[in-house]
Formats: sequence, C-alpha cells, structure tokens
Amino acid sequence: MEQKNVVVIGGGPGGYVAAIHAAHLGAEVALIEKDRLGGTCLNHGCIPTKALVRSAEVFLEAKRADEFGVEIGSVKANLPQIMARKRKVVDALVSGVEQLIKANKVSLHHGTGRLVSPHLVKVNATEIAAKKIIIATGSESALLPVDGLGLPGVLTTDDILELEELPESLVVIGGSHVGVEFASIFNALGTKVTVVKRRPLLLEPIDEEIGRRFAQLLPRQGIHVITGAAVKAIERHGSLLRVVWDTPEGEKGVNGQMVLMATGRRPYSEGLGWSELGLKMEGGAISVNEYLETNIEGIYAIGDVLGKRMLAHVASYEGEIATENALGRRRQADYRAVPTCVFTYPEIAGVGITEQNARDSNTPHKVSKFPFAACGRAIAMGETVGMVKVICHACDGKVLGVHIMGPHAGDLIAEGALAIQLGATAEDLAHTIHAHPTLPEAVHETAMGLLDGAIHFQRI
Repeated sequence: MEQKNVVVIGGGPGGYVAAIHAAHLGAEVALIEKDRLGGTCLNHGCIPTKALVRSAEVFLEAKRADEFGVEIGSVKANLPQIMARKRKVVDALVSGVEQLIKANKVSLHHGTGRLVSPHLVKVNATEIAAKKIIIATGSESALLPVDGLGLPGVLTTDDILELEELPESLVVIGGSHVGVEFASIFNALGTKVTVVKRRPLLLEPIDEEIGRRFAQLLPRQGIHVITGAAVKAIERHGSLLRVVWDTPEGEKGVNGQMVLMATGRRPYSEGLGWSELGLKMEGGAISVNEYLETNIEGIYAIGDVLGKRMLAHVASYEGEIATENALGRRRQADYRAVPTCVFTYPEIAGVGITEQNARDSNTPHKVSKFPFAACGRAIAMGETVGMVKVICHACDGKVLGVHIMGPHAGDLIAEGALAIQLGATAEDLAHTIHAHPTLPEAVHETAMGLLDGAIHFQRI
C-alpha cells in the first residue's frame, strides 16, 4: 500500500495544479486520472476550442486581406487540416503536463479513484493511504431530456471537436458561452448556424448591455437566434434533423444537417463512493466552506465538482487554495475578481459586478464607456466593433466591474481583474501610463471618463 501526504482525484486544471503545488510544498503526492491529463479543459474544452477559434480568425482575416492591401486569391477552410492542427495543439499541451507531473515526482495512477475511507483511496487494485484528499473530478455534459438525442448527427461538445466535414447547417441548442463560441466558429467557417434558446441571450455574468449588443451583432454575422424555444424533441426529416418546440400558436421547429447540444454541464460523481462516506452534497455538487474543506475532515474539493464557477482558471486557483490548507496553511478562497471570457467574434470578457448588479444592490456607482472605434490601435487593426465599460463606486472611486467587447477582450480583462483584486480606483487606472498605440489605452480612456473626461472620445 502506498503512503502519501496528499492524494488528488482528477487530473484536470484543478487537480494537476493541486498535485504540482503540493509537490512544490514538499509533499508526497499521488494523482489519479481516468482519462488523459488536462481534463475537459485541455482535451475537450478550452484549448481545442481556442485552437478552432484561431483557425476561424485566420480564415476571416484572409477573406479581408484586400482591405489591408494584401492580395492572396481565393480562400478555403479545410476542416480536416483545422482539426489536425487542433489535435497537435492539444497533444503538445498534454505532453507538457505529463512532463511536469513526472518532473515534480508526482505518482500518477490511471483509473477511477474511489474513496474507501476518509484516508484511503482505491484505484484499480491499488490502495493509497492519504493524510489529505483533494477531490477534483470535474463535470460532464448535461443533456436535455428530449427525444431524439441518439439520432445520427446529434452532437455533444466532445463530438463536434472530432468532425472531419463541415456541415452545411448546424442548430445549436442552448446559448451558453460554449454554445455561442461554437456558433461563431462554424459560422465563420461557412456553416449556416441557428441558435435555439429558451431564454434571452445575455451571456451572464457579462454586463447586460454588452450581452444585448453582442446579441444584436449575431444576425449581422449570419447567425439566426431563436429565443423562447423550450425544445421538446429532435426528429429526422429526410437528410435533415428538425429541432421542435411548442408555442401558443402551435408546434414550431428549425432544420439543420447537424444539431449541437450545448446545454451546460453538471458535477461528475459517478461511482466514486462519496455517498457511502456521508460527504455533504447539494444538488449533485459537493459542499465546501471558504477553505474548500468538505464536511469530512481531511477531504477537500475543488473545481467544477462544486457546481458553482465552472471555469478552468477558477479550478486551478482552488487547487492552490485547497493544497495550502491541506498542508497546514490557512487561506480563504477569494472570488471578488473572477474573469469570464467568451471567445466569439468579437471577443467578450467581464470581471466584477455589472451595472444591473449595482442598481439592484443600491450601490452608488458611476459608469464610463469607451468605443474601440476611437482607439488608434483598434482602428489600425481593423477591429473597431465593441467597447470597454468600467463601473466604479461613486464615493471612493474603487473599480467594481470591467466589461469588454472587442479585440483581445480576453487579454485586456486582466487589467480589470487586477484592479478589483487590489482595490484600485478609476484614478489609479487613469493615472497609470499606458503604452501607445495599444488596445489597453481603451481601458485607460474609459477610466479617464470617470474623472474629467476621455481625451479621444466626446460624448454628445
């Protein structure tokens, strides 16, 4: 029987970070993973989709090349080559994680880890005694319980990442961040895309105004959005699939060659022995305190299995927190500044509260906006759609929220996250020299708008 200070169950962005961090702190560590290291994010989520996003970006830029004085002739999207590049990116990063696990002398076990007792984990025929256990089993796709899920051409988000032929038409069920990302990717590559959603497309927790503006852009890009549709079934109609729902006027539907189920995720807990131990659960998710401790002493949980902030960067952050607490430090999780990114065209990102949050909580606040159409770098790039929006406290000027739609929003949001985390004010941002000409100048100008006024934009 192996003896370890820490056993981590799950090798995704939460689990492998926890294992490596524990090794850095001098612990003997075992990591259990039933599939490839990297979890959903690296193998089926964040990384492969961003590889596809980049291919679609290059394709769109190539089609616009004449705007920049570049003649390149006809442009065609080659899906098999795009998918091959995606696999190459994923394999390189998985290999990198494997090397890090090996270099940090973490004992890796392939299989499903089952909790036998609060200090004993079994994987295959191996039992591992653990002083502390960190559960990081992630999540799985949550499919709608509708008829027709098993029909050929009905895809999960895993399935669509393995396509080798571009569908002529695609119906995306669900307007989650993942759903609109896939809609944007395949629309850019030439597929006719329809998004079917029960509620309005808002992209929460992004600011409501940003969400509305983005929703208005989709039809201009050729993406048809249908809201108020509670899908009840998927049917085969000849060579096409038909997604149907009821309305007061009768049944309605929309056809597509393929259908993508992008209806969210749920915590993964199958066959892990939690209920037998009395682990406290809530709606399928593990309950933890602010130190990420479960109700059983010595057992911690992190990431998607908590059923709250299902983001890879949150899981990695929680992996560090849980590890430090398991090894004798005392550190609370702090969720004041959790950035959210949506890799669409244009990109969207947000951190902190929205303007509506401020209103609902009666927080005295001020709001400033600056369009990328007035940013020199964005104009030079030919990427002028979108804006930066900053919300600050009306009394002390502290930054409460930053929301961005525009070029490289996912990169720019780091400044907003740091401002909120450090308690910076609009004045702090405005008085910080930003390099010219760069996109972050748009954040600088937005902050100036909260003081004496932006220099390069006159609000009428």
